Amino acid sequence: MMRFWPFVAFVVLAAFLYIGLGLNPHEIPSPLINKPAPAFTLPQLYSPAKQFSSQDMKGQVWLLNVWASWCVSCREEHPVLMALSQQNIVPIYGLDYKDKNADGEAWLREGGDPYTLVATDANGRVGIDYGVYGVPETYVIDKQGVIRYKQIGAITHESLQQKILPLVAELQAK
Repeated sequence: MMRFWPFVAFVVLAAFLYIGLGLNPHEIPSPLINKPAPAFTLPQLYSPAKQFSSQDMKGQVWLLNVWASWCVSCREEHPVLMALSQQNIVPIYGLDYKDKNADGEAWLREGGDPYTLVATDANGRVGIDYGVYGVPETYVIDKQGVIRYKQIGAITHESLQQKILPLVAELQAK
């Protein structure tokens, strides 16, 4: 009977590996979904003496896009955010994550600025509170300040049309 244990252990591990490899890494469930967004007050990118607070957003549906100038995937996502911002469907607020202000400003000058406002999270503390795995990540936050959706990785035209915009429309109608 003892000689079968290694085989049983192998089969169990193989099953877990098979299931794990079949999961989409962009759909990691967030424990923050349907919970109040962590409160923060951070300096603004262009005016560090001014503060931006998540409490300022109560009463409106908004997107919080976590990005950085050093992020390769953020460059892929940027044209989608630019197009979205021109449609004026939902305000997009940026969170420049673990970046230098000068680098963030230069990156936005170069590629355009889709954000209503950008806050800086230089030490990454707010990112930790939001459970950021890596940049980019985007959160849909409702009028009561509750996180309703988390997009891990770059927003694509497909994810925008199929998930984010329908959810935004639903939340704005409430």
